[in-house]
Amino acid sequence: MKKIFFLFSLIVVLFISFYYNEEIVAFFVNIYVQKTETTTTLENNVYASSRNYQYIQLTDDFMPKDKKHLINLYYTILNSGMTKFTFFCPKEYEECISDVNDLSDDQGLLSTINNYVPVYNSFKNIETEFDTLGKVSITIHPVYTDSQKEEINKVLETVERTYIKEAMTVEEKIKAIHDYIINTTQYDKARSDNKVKQYHSDTAYGALVEHQAICGGYADAMKLFLDRFGIENYKIASENHIWNLVKIDNQWLHLDLTWDDPITDTGEDVLEYSYFLITTEELLSLEADQHVFNKAVYLEAN
Repeated sequence: MKKIFFLFSLIVVLFISFYYNEEIVAFFVNIYVQKTETTTTLENNVYASSRNYQYIQLTDDFMPKDKKHLINLYYTILNSGMTKFTFFCPKEYEECISDVNDLSDDQGLLSTINNYVPVYNSFKNIETEFDTLGKVSITIHPVYTDSQKEEINKVLETVERTYIKEAMTVEEKIKAIHDYIINTTQYDKARSDNKVKQYHSDTAYGALVEHQAICGGYADAMKLFLDRFGIENYKIASENHIWNLVKIDNQWLHLDLTWDDPITDTGEDVLEYSYFLITTEELLSLEADQHVFNKAVYLEAN
């Protein structure tokens, strides 16, 4: 009965207001919409992280206040592993829908957010829908299928059981995985040079199951192991390249498996350590083109 009375009152108010003030109409419509629809409850899956970083942080407030809060909200949703989520822009944040529109179109910024997200929760693409009343619905299409995750996890368990010993230091564990990935993976030159997609070489599936990878595959594979070991890390990117940033003894260091697995003229497999746990200064002294990153984003590397 109360619902019927509310609807009747709403119709009367809208009818009277229509000829006088469009803002009043919008106000009452917005009240009704938010009474009947609510923000999705966040549910983290087993892969979700609890990590916060200087550029981006998890949030439990799903009513964004500004662009920075909106970025944190997207990070929180992606980090959770959920594939659908709805939230509402408050009327006090007048630029909210405009900022949502800009963010949904900014593939560079979305990719940056993705670099902080656990590998299995990362997205292939995101669909964002919104209306003038402030409702925002996000649909996330993950990179990894359930069957791919199952296959990769078997490899992770086997490699950890075979190559990782309890007495190892953090550096020794990272070196063992660094060596395993490079020794069992070929750089997918056909994908890199000619855009021929024979393998999932931009993912950990390519690196660990198909044994073919480009930089994204090397970085994802390494991150999966780093996360298993509880080592704080994220992926760091330049315009055309991606690698890992790792925290050891309160120091952030670069780890680039792609460049430690160089292609030789003779076709010989080579394992190098030039880009193994080095400082930013050392990184840029070795190579200053493909490793130029946004220092306003990847703040831990400064």
